[in-house]
Amino acid sequence: PHLHGLSGALELSGAGAAYLVARELDSANADLAALAIVGAVGDLQDAQNCRLTGLNREVLADGKKAGVLDFQVDLRYFGRETRPVHKMLQYSSDPAIPNITGSEEAAIAFLTSLGIQLKDGEEWRSWARLDDGEKRLIASRLVEHLLSFGVGHKMARRVLGEVYTLVNEKGGTPLRDAKEFATLLNSCGRHEKPRLGLEVCRGDRGEGYRRALTLLQDHRRSLVEGIQLVNELGIHKMDFVQWFDAGAGIQDTLVGVVAGMVLGSGEAGADPNLPMIAFARAEDGSGVKVSARAARALVEKGLDLSAVMRTASAALGGSGGGHNVAAGGLIPEGAQKKFLEEAERIIRGQLSPD
Repeated sequence: PHLHGLSGALELSGAGAAYLVARELDSANADLAALAIVGAVGDLQDAQNCRLTGLNREVLADGKKAGVLDFQVDLRYFGRETRPVHKMLQYSSDPAIPNITGSEEAAIAFLTSLGIQLKDGEEWRSWARLDDGEKRLIASRLVEHLLSFGVGHKMARRVLGEVYTLVNEKGGTPLRDAKEFATLLNSCGRHEKPRLGLEVCRGDRGEGYRRALTLLQDHRRSLVEGIQLVNELGIHKMDFVQWFDAGAGIQDTLVGVVAGMVLGSGEAGADPNLPMIAFARAEDGSGVKVSARAARALVEKGLDLSAVMRTASAALGGSGGGHNVAAGGLIPEGAQKKFLEEAERIIRGQLSPD
């Protein structure tokens, strides 16, 4: 995309580029638009504007016309199909919900106060199983709640945005919602089973899909264990950055996800007003993996983690890059302190240029 004047961070993902090639080979491949959108959402290309933009809109139109995709404005939080509603709110981020994010008890109390029935018989209800009236009530009260805690209108509006449904997939499964499908594929990749993810994309809904679901469960368990470790280690805070060093306790492929979840949920005393930097030993022995995450409000104030990671890593003989809100790098073993000093200096310049 960059070679053709497009933003590879916002307008078209690698999956989208592959789709455009497939479509040119055979117009019947328009049904693959659904996978291109899963890729775009997995790359967070909808995050900045709360909807997909650029050439992604053409891919969306293809998917809609082919009868494999639908999209509408809805609550943007993860887990619309598979998580109980209270769990969706408990793990909410971008924006986090004051006094609700991170607390199952508070999430249940909030929904109960609105008269929302949390169960159908013995089964917890997911967001997808609520009626339109219930959804509108919850969404409007969430916005009111955010505003009452001083969250600005711009951030409060991020509760709602465009969501993407793979209409031919079974409801209540992680394949129905683009974000959840992307997470299932991500769990395959991060656990070094990319072929398994490919088979699911190719239509395997039997043994391969069941194995992918098991990997997804393992992925979630690893993330929970990672968050528990961060709570035990504690988060260290500087003037412009906060950090933790997981050592070999969190896989280097997962430490960035854990950092983002800790930051979004406020676990371990994480401060949403500071970017989070996480270290983990690279499993191949090549050095220390560095992952950085930040709240979008900081990006709007000038933070660019891609520049931070690229510059600070290079200064130590490493390498790095990524996006303004999420980035990663690799530095030599033992260089964590110097990296933090360099990152602090760069971020200070970004957020306090005077």
